[in-house]
Amino acid sequence: MKRVIVTVTNDLSTDQRVAKVCNTLFNNNFDVLLIGRKLKKSKFLERTYKTKRFNLYFNTGFLFFAEYNVRLFFFLLFTKKDILLANDLDTLLPNYLIGKIQRKKVVFDSHELFPEIPELVNRPKVKKIWLYLEKWMIPKLLNNYTVCDSIANFYKNNYFSNFETIMNLPTKKEVKKGVFSFETNAKKIILYQGAINIGRGLENLLETMAFLEHHLLVIIGDGDIYNSLKNSISSKNLNNKVVLLGKIAPKNLHTLTPLADLGISLEEDLGLNYRFALPNKIFDYIQAEVPVLVSNLPEMSAIVTSYNVGAVVKNTFPELLANEIKQVLKKDFTKELKVAKEKLIWEKQEDKLLAIFNNLR
Repeated sequence: MKRVIVTVTNDLSTDQRVAKVCNTLFNNNFDVLLIGRKLKKSKFLERTYKTKRFNLYFNTGFLFFAEYNVRLFFFLLFTKKDILLANDLDTLLPNYLIGKIQRKKVVFDSHELFPEIPELVNRPKVKKIWLYLEKWMIPKLLNNYTVCDSIANFYKNNYFSNFETIMNLPTKKEVKKGVFSFETNAKKIILYQGAINIGRGLENLLETMAFLEHHLLVIIGDGDIYNSLKNSISSKNLNNKVVLLGKIAPKNLHTLTPLADLGISLEEDLGLNYRFALPNKIFDYIQAEVPVLVSNLPEMSAIVTSYNVGAVVKNTFPELLANEIKQVLKKDFTKELKVAKEKLIWEKQEDKLLAIFNNLR
């Protein structure tokens, strides 16, 4: 039984993609150890495979990355393993070095274009360091996969590196409807679920609600602009049109998503990471048999148009966007959603993932 050490920089509790990868490997006779870090609010983990979380002195900035990577390097150096799986550029360096020193197979899963993350947009010196590491290591890697074709093509064009595409799809689910804790009054439910951050189109969506009568926007999630969004709802007198529910556990969210009439994913084009985005929520909406309205960005629009499960936004000006929402709500996507939800599931990605791990170079 081959032992795979999987590494991330988060606290393991919310990373669904990594959890699915670990489960697939574990269920196919790999010995899996998942490594991350422990935070003050980290919840207890109960997994079928082994996990380990580092207690760090630093949890932000350069000192965090330095401490984590040094700790990870020495842990990997003295721990039994056959395969190293690095998730994203911020865990790659120690995996790459140990792979070279001990001649172990290294697999790289790129969840995003790390130097293009929003946190680095206005930090050119720091971004330059990550770009240097990317240019140094990625062309030398042989076992790679990523979340979408656009990112795979980016690496191919820039580094002549081959990446398989393994989309971050949900596992197959049956639709189970719960109930909201508030009165919907027979209004059309527009749902946003996911990170409450800049660039998700949420501020514009609030402006749009002013032009929608008998519609209710339900926002589920947490993030950097949660409080400012909450204040905007009050200041714009939208309390009867917008409900902000905060973070909800996945098992409970699974019963709330099907209550929506329309799922929204209106990411803005704020750089390559946003342009190539293929958010999990789109597939969660589809699994819940809820039509979707998405930004006119390549990966998102390709899913919606290929499977005909909703619409692509033509104009984000609030009054015009409101009209587009009304139009898509008039259409019936029931048949198309049922077909799409059978195809767009993690189970359809597992063979490609296992092919990588069973044929390492």
